[in-house]
Formats: sequence, C-alpha cells, structure tokens
Amino acid sequence: MDNFEPIRSRDNRRLVELRKIRDGRESEFIFIEGKRLAGEALRSPIEIVECFIDEERIDAELMGLIEERQIEVHRVATKIFASIADTETPQGIIFTARRPAWSLDDLSHADPASGPIIFLNEISNPSNLGALLRTAEAAGVAGVIVSGNSTDAYSPKALRASMGSAFRVKIIEGVPLHDAARWTASNGYSSVALDVSGRINYSDVDWTKPRMVVFGSEAHGLSGDELNVIDQTVVIPMANGVESLNLAVSAGIVLFEAKRQNASG
Repeated sequence: MDNFEPIRSRDNRRLVELRKIRDGRESEFIFIEGKRLAGEALRSPIEIVECFIDEERIDAELMGLIEERQIEVHRVATKIFASIADTETPQGIIFTARRPAWSLDDLSHADPASGPIIFLNEISNPSNLGALLRTAEAAGVAGVIVSGNSTDAYSPKALRASMGSAFRVKIIEGVPLHDAARWTASNGYSSVALDVSGRINYSDVDWTKPRMVVFGSEAHGLSGDELNVIDQTVVIPMANGVESLNLAVSAGIVLFEAKRQNASG
C-alpha cells in the first residue's frame, strides 16, 4: 500500500519510530538502507514491514518488487529524508524488517558436510562482523553464533558490510561461550579455537568432522578461562613480526580450507 501524500515533518510519528530502529533502540525490528541491501532483502525470506522512499528518487524496478510483496510504502519529502538515513549519501530507500529469531535448535539438524558452525566471542566492530558473515555465507557455514557483549549483527553498519548475507545466514545471538560449548558437545560437534597460542596448523585439522570454530575479539582474543572450554586450539602460520589478521580474513582462510576438504572428501 502506497501512502501517496509525502511525509513532510521530521516529527512525524513513523519517522520518530524509524530513528529508534536505526539507532538500535527498538530490538524487534531492523533497519535496512540503500538500493542494493533493499534488493537483497526483497529476494530473501526476511519479513519486511515498511518501506520509506525519497519522493524524488523512486526506483521503478524496486517499486515493482515492493508492490509484489504488498509492503506498506511511505513517501518522504526529500528535504527530510536525510534525517532518517544512516549514511552520508542516502540512496532514497529504507526498509524496516522483523529481526530474524534463530535459535540453537535451528542448527540441530544442520549437515556438518555443508560447513562448520562459527562462534563469535565479544566481537565489537560491526564492519568486521558483517564482513565475516559475508565470508561465512560464501564458505557455506551451517550457522553463526554470536556471544553477548558483541556488536549487533543486524545493525546498519553490520548489514552493509555483510552485503545481504545477514538475511540468509542463520545467526543466533546472545549465547555465552560456555553454553555454546555444551550444546556442541551434546550435538556431536567438537570446538576449535583460532588462537596465537595454538600448536596445530589449521590445515592439519580434519574439517570433514562436525566442528564449531571459535573466534575471539579483535582486541583481546580469548581468555584462559574461555580457552579451557575449547577442545582444540589451532593457528594460522604467519610471517615473523605479524601479530594478527583481520577477523574476516582469518575466518576466510579457515572456512575455505574446511570447504576444500569437504569438497574433496
């Protein structure tokens, strides 16, 4: 349904609510901005609730898809569209959608041959988390578990970095590492942590077996107590003097080795 009369007040009730979603103050919904992300959302099973479009920048192709999905549309005056956007150069389209509600139970019937499960422990950078989700989807992971005290996997920055992968990957949020370790043990998985103290080369691991790969925070890695609940620690060999790799790069190296082994096994 298209509300043809454009919204012309910054204080409009719907725009006030939209800003709350954008700023992470409304946990039931997520904020999706930009033509590419909008297109990815429309082609995914995610439940889009509303669409806000700049009245002077209407994309006919996207509007056709929006009408097919019968999404409620609100036209917004160009002069105030920037007040609801999260980017410096808005592309004129924003969706709100219901936050996906995946749980560990949704991973119970995953096929280990399709790829490992990932656990992210206290990841603070939304761009890094989003890039990792994009890598994870490309490698065919079964799902991604995110601990508490991590950045929001569905924040605007994380969504943009994921390039739409967050709409398709099963993401389970707010799970403590100890709980995830107990779940993996009871479901036939072993846990493997990527850590500089690891003595086993990542490529020497048998990735055809069901595994949960644990990545610590960019700044602090994993603590001793956290490593104690992990079955095995592995390392990516690097040149002397290099301390660490970017999170998404590290994940890509490990996950594509797992993909290679499963494809050739």
